[in-house]
Amino acid sequence: MPWLLLIGAALLEVVWATALERSEGFTRRWPTVVGITAAVVSFVMLTMAVRDLPLGTAYAVWVGLGAVGVVLVGIFALGESASPLRLACLALIVAGVVGLKII
Repeated sequence: MPWLLLIGAALLEVVWATALERSEGFTRRWPTVVGITAAVVSFVMLTMAVRDLPLGTAYAVWVGLGAVGVVLVGIFALGESASPLRLACLALIVAGVVGLKII
């Protein structure tokens, strides 16, 4: 259960980061509301996950998966670069997250 909470928190990190980018500096109401709400729920889920998981592992997984998700949204939805070097760096983040799960 804590790993599911952590993965859900990471997915919500992708939502809030994307929504806040769309809020255009908090000038658009609904993206702002979605972003802030998703951030709060993400933090709550992370807090619940660290009850049963080591803090360092949980935080690294949360940030890592969130970062990978935001970059993928950038590539597929916002037309950002998908250069081989950028994709290799994402693979390193995923490898680190998998390593933390295994250890």
